[in-house]
Amino acid sequence: MMLVTFSSNGRQHWGTTAPGGVLALSDAFPQWQTLRNVIEAGAIPQVLAEATGRPASHHEGLFTYDPPVPDPEKIICVGVNFPDRNAEYKDGQEAPPNMSLFIRFPRSFTGHGAPLIRPPESEQLDYEGEIAIVIGKAGRRIPEADALSHIAALTLCNEGTIRDWVRHAKFNVTQGKNWDRSGALGPGLTPFTDPAQIADIALTTRVNGDIRQQDRTGRMLFPIAHQIAYISTFTTLVAGDIIVTGTPTGAGARFDPPIWLKPGDVIEVEADGLPSLRNTVADE
Repeated sequence: MMLVTFSSNGRQHWGTTAPGGVLALSDAFPQWQTLRNVIEAGAIPQVLAEATGRPASHHEGLFTYDPPVPDPEKIICVGVNFPDRNAEYKDGQEAPPNMSLFIRFPRSFTGHGAPLIRPPESEQLDYEGEIAIVIGKAGRRIPEADALSHIAALTLCNEGTIRDWVRHAKFNVTQGKNWDRSGALGPGLTPFTDPAQIADIALTTRVNGDIRQQDRTGRMLFPIAHQIAYISTFTTLVAGDIIVTGTPTGAGARFDPPIWLKPGDVIEVEADGLPSLRNTVADE
C-alpha cells in the first residue's frame, strides 16, 4: 500500500492505493492538508491502519496522480553519484571528494502517468531515473549512523533535464533543471521501514521498453546515509523534504549523437521494491 496525492474533478486529495484505484483519506483527517502534514505528525501508521481493507473511492481513469508531496520545503538533488557517471566527465578524478548538489522547485515536477513537458525553447529534453527519499524527522548535523532513522518514505524520480540550458552558465545547472513539469515524482510514497529497502537495490530506466540506465544503490559514491548527514550539516532537513539521490550513466546526452526525448516516448523508472514511475512526453 502506497500513500498518494491525486486530483479528481479539479480537487486534490491524499490517501492510499486501493484495489482498482485509490482511497481518499484527506476528508477523514482534515487536520492534515497534505501528505507533508501527515509525515510531520508521524501519522503514516495511523493513515495506513485507517485504509486497511477499505475499497477504492476513485477508480482508475477517474483521477490523475500528482507528485506525492506537493508542498516540500526543499527538493535537493545529488549529481554524479555512480562510478560510471563520474567516468563520463573524463577529468581523471577517481571520485569527487564531496557530492554535487542542486535545487529543484516543486513546479518542475509532475505526477505518475502525466507527460513530461518539452518547451519550445529547446528540443534537448533528457531523462534521469533516480530513487528519492522523503525526510520524516527533522534534524541538523545528523550523524551518519542515525541518518536512516530520519527517512519516512521512498519514491521514484525522473529528473528530467533541458540539457543545453544546463550548460548556459559556467558553474550551475539551475536553468536546465527547473522547467515546469519537465520531471516527475511518484507514483506514491512507500513507507521506509528497513535499511535493506535501499542498501543494494537495482535501479533501471527504460525508454520505449529499451533499458537505458541500470545500476545498484550499493555502488553509489555517496550512500544515502552520507547524503543526509552531509546535507544536514549546512541546512536543517525538515519533514517532507525530498532528496533525489543520483542517476546512473546512460542518459540520452551520452549517446553519439545524443538521443533526446520526443512526444510519444514512454519513460519508465523502476527500482526493487518500489512501484514503477511511468511518464510520456508532450510539447508545451
